[in-house]
Amino acid sequence: MTTTALTFRSATDADVPGLVGLVESAYRGDASRAGWTTEADLLAGQRTDPDGVADVVRNERGRLLVAERDGELIACCQLEHRGDHAYFGMFAVRPDLQGGGLGKVIIAEAERTALATWGSREMRMTVIRQREELIAWYERRGYRRTGQLSPFPYGDERFGIPQRADLEFELLVKPLG
Repeated sequence: MTTTALTFRSATDADVPGLVGLVESAYRGDASRAGWTTEADLLAGQRTDPDGVADVVRNERGRLLVAERDGELIACCQLEHRGDHAYFGMFAVRPDLQGGGLGKVIIAEAERTALATWGSREMRMTVIRQREELIAWYERRGYRRTGQLSPFPYGDERFGIPQRADLEFELLVKPLG
């Protein structure tokens, strides 16, 4: 994988439709099965919507970091300053580009940005605990499982339609700097 033409910037309102498409393609439906980050077996329905993405783009405490190659949107992630740490979320890489090392580059840039922009000493994220392969990927990047669990928002279809009754999130953390 080459990163020579990879550029990063903060998302704008004009990016919202493309970002919704990117996130949906990485996590839901048959298109997501081209990559390895699919949640299609755990959740049906939507992963996000234009209002949800716009809220992240406009959040004054954070940014939606966009990665482009040759002007084409290929990845994104949410960063939010939360006092003593930064929150990492809405991480998506175009499914046909997954597995080539791009995710490692994006997460490293997110960590660098959180440290440089806010002085964050720790990055936190929540991951559906049943996503063992994804959690193992984060562990290889230096994140550790905390055992702290929080419930999945059952009944709120903005986050998808659960395909099983035992979904919950686990908090992962990584020291920065």
